[in-house]
Amino acid sequence: MDADGLRVMAEDSGPPHNGRAVRAMQPEAGAGFVSTAYVEELTARALTYLQVGYPLHFAGPAGTGKTTLAFHVAARLGRPVILVHGDDEFGSSDLIGRDIGYRKSKLIDNFIHSVLKSEENLSAVWMDNRLTTACRHGYTLIYDEFNRSRPEANNVLLSVLEERVLPVPGLCRSEGGYLEVSPNFHAIFTSNPEEYSGVHKTQDALMDRLITIQLGHYDRNSEVLITARRTGIAPEDAAAIVDIVREVRGLGVNNHRPTIRACIAIAAILAHRGLRADPRNELFIRICQDVLSVDSAKITHGGEPLVPRRIAEIVRRACIRPKSHHASPLKVRGRAKS
Repeated sequence: MDADGLRVMAEDSGPPHNGRAVRAMQPEAGAGFVSTAYVEELTARALTYLQVGYPLHFAGPAGTGKTTLAFHVAARLGRPVILVHGDDEFGSSDLIGRDIGYRKSKLIDNFIHSVLKSEENLSAVWMDNRLTTACRHGYTLIYDEFNRSRPEANNVLLSVLEERVLPVPGLCRSEGGYLEVSPNFHAIFTSNPEEYSGVHKTQDALMDRLITIQLGHYDRNSEVLITARRTGIAPEDAAAIVDIVREVRGLGVNNHRPTIRACIAIAAILAHRGLRADPRNELFIRICQDVLSVDSAKITHGGEPLVPRRIAEIVRRACIRPKSHHASPLKVRGRAKS
């Protein structure tokens, strides 16, 4: 699987524990992954927190690279990864596991022909789920959009992150009901802001155990590099597209969108059609309007939508700036103000 330049290879998690094995993944950087000074500064901070023993939380709006960065940091840890996506239907068993049935065994002893001895045993069969597998084998857990799960489903994480003990009721017969968490276990969480639809208020006890890194949009130089690398478009065209998107981003009250995904979409379409970021090409302007006008349908004046007109103005202005305005995307610098 290739996600934002990261290649993720599945592998077995080892022998199953009383059931089927949960498959782990081994992430590594793909050909399209772009590492800049901004990305590496975030990665270095994140690795420091994890190596000290704290769970990590990347928080930010959609399109800021939370999941990609989580996989990048996990790859640097060098351990297999277990991925969990938050879900409103989750219960604790979806994290730790459950009984999946019963195993019946029967022993018949007829060693003495005149004596027949028969024994029957019935035992429950337990299957580890993702959290238990990660804790048992010392894998890195990536819990993506964890606040989409109900708080009560995540309560089991409290003792894992603090006392390094996982309560597993199904292991009462074999391991006393508790699993000691491997010292190699690490946890990385991601979430959108709380005002994002479809999320739950996270319990304070869990948030108090996490170190949160707030993510915003990439700096300009990183966005240019990512856009050019992901689509193969010329660096100067990628720079023009990024400048357009960044200016449109500042039009409304909500400055979260458009994101880097819009840059990649416009660049990919231009590359597919063999076009340049040329304001004299009406098709280029139309493409920008189609990709960037997603939140503007209700903003009108005299019955005419305003934002498409503004986008056309921004396209013409951004593309006629002197070339010296566009920093070379080959020179990676520190984070600029977004």
